[in-house]
Amino acid sequence: MDLPNKQSTPVIFNHSAAIDDFVATALLLTMPNIELQGIVVTNADCLADPAMKVSWMVHRFFEIEHIPLTLSNARGWNSFPYLYRKDCIAMGKINLLKPFADNPIQPPYPSGEEMVIQLLEKAIQDNRPVTVLATGPITTITNVVKANPALAAGINKIVWMGGAIDVWGNLDKTTIPAEIANDYAEWNAFWDPAATASMFETFSNVNVFPLDITNAAKIPPFMTGLEKQLQYKYSEFVYQAYGLVSEEPFYCMWNTCATAYLAEMTDIFQAPEQIPVLVEELGFNQGSLKRGTHNQEKSQNLFMKFSSTENFYNYVLKQLQR
Repeated sequence: MDLPNKQSTPVIFNHSAAIDDFVATALLLTMPNIELQGIVVTNADCLADPAMKVSWMVHRFFEIEHIPLTLSNARGWNSFPYLYRKDCIAMGKINLLKPFADNPIQPPYPSGEEMVIQLLEKAIQDNRPVTVLATGPITTITNVVKANPALAAGINKIVWMGGAIDVWGNLDKTTIPAEIANDYAEWNAFWDPAATASMFETFSNVNVFPLDITNAAKIPPFMTGLEKQLQYKYSEFVYQAYGLVSEEPFYCMWNTCATAYLAEMTDIFQAPEQIPVLVEELGFNQGSLKRGTHNQEKSQNLFMKFSSTENFYNYVLKQLQR
């Protein structure tokens, strides 16, 4: 792992222990401009105990035991299907992680909220606000700031994977009752629509990577390139991780896409739309996002398209050559 430089960006990573979150972790650790200060797992698209166990195995694999690993106390409004949540169990069984299964992290787990509070207080004290990379529901962060609004000053920007604007959402009627599966919501927003709305209302620098862009980040073409570099530790890890879901047609590189933004590359993403974002909080269409009007709400950065998916794939592949 590259050591952070003096101009590095401090990052708090808030994820929910999905397979793509661990791929995003691998990518994040390759970025010399990033100082990963802590990870907080939200029990959303995962199961808390297996999620913490596999997260600790990943920490040991990448030799980052010094980075705090914590569990959030956040509770959602709409639960992810167990069909998705059990992926963290499968992740813990990939061959590369098997040697790290002994001495797992045990409950009670370190508090995610306490870690976030401490890091935000330090960010304010040092005049060095953090970037929050959130590849799951944003509830942990909004709960902390709602309880102590002054802590918002410790956050420079939020990079969030979630929502759908001009494309269909991803609530699958085969995994949840059709009576609640609207066509427009994406799961990270649907898990806690109120927290999603609070994020847009509270923060002025939210960088959103919705399904509109992540739908283009397909796994099969990426795996083709990855097969050619399996001699590298990071590449083999990602290959085994994505191998669990590569044949699932709906699975995309959602969180890895959002993470790539932190590399500050200019040839991967098109310029974002700077528009207000509104969230449907209740009713059948809860969790759906739509454009607001500029004279009423704060504008956010909506990344809707790649400049080049090939550049995205090539960047990630190059980073994993270690």
